Amino acid sequence: MKIAIIGFGNMGQTYASSFVSSGFIKSEDIFVLTRDLSKISNKYNIPNENFFTEISASFLSVDIVIIAVKPQDFENLCFQIKDFITENHLILSVMAGISIENISEKLQVKKVIRSMPNIPTQIGQGMTVFTASQEVDRKDLFIIQNLINTTGKSLFIENEEMINAATAISGSGPAYVYYFMNAMVDSAVNLGFTKSEAEFLVQQTFLGSTQLQNRSNLSNLEWIEKVASKGGTTEAALNVFYSHDLNSKINEGIIQANARAKELGKVIDK
Repeated sequence: MKIAIIGFGNMGQTYASSFVSSGFIKSEDIFVLTRDLSKISNKYNIPNENFFTEISASFLSVDIVIIAVKPQDFENLCFQIKDFITENHLILSVMAGISIENISEKLQVKKVIRSMPNIPTQIGQGMTVFTASQEVDRKDLFIIQNLINTTGKSLFIENEEMINAATAISGSGPAYVYYFMNAMVDSAVNLGFTKSEAEFLVQQTFLGSTQLQNRSNLSNLEWIEKVASKGGTTEAALNVFYSHDLNSKINEGIIQANARAKELGKVIDK
């Protein structure tokens, strides 16, 4: 199985690294299109001759084409690759806002997978939500999911509309986590810890808490009850969160993120 990666930014490099390190794809079977060869540090053991700066028939003599360019660059890319794309190609898009219908129409191809990864894919701990056109069979889906899973975990959804919701939850989600972590670090500093001490405390607290939750069958609410004893310190903090209805504010923010994802999709997908 041969794969072409179009775009060698963060996501393109993440895929190349994950495919090779997992052993799922041989390095010599990965072909990369990039704008600037001088910036390539070939730490993925991909042969130099597999790097291209222009589209050609030899570059796209592959089974799977991963499109990892910025959404605004898609129109121009279509003009370059549409003559080399065939109905046998399986297209995997990581472009935000570009619908399956748009990709199929512009490239005249039927087998399209649309995905929404998040930034922890860079360390193999990502969350990717993906969907596919009806022409993609179970065998192709199995192959794509295995590829995606080299970067972390994945979730297949049938309704493409839910990609926007995934953007608001898992796509943007790391920023929400970092926001709360940063607030806790600031609070720790205000209580007298040094910045490095505060960061260490908060980072390990988040890491340990998520791992503990992942290894149990208890819900988040049940874990809250385990930590928050009656009349204790945790309850005192939680009462402040409850009094300000922090849950509804978080929900409101995610709803706004979802709405913005829909708006951007309509603009980009025109």
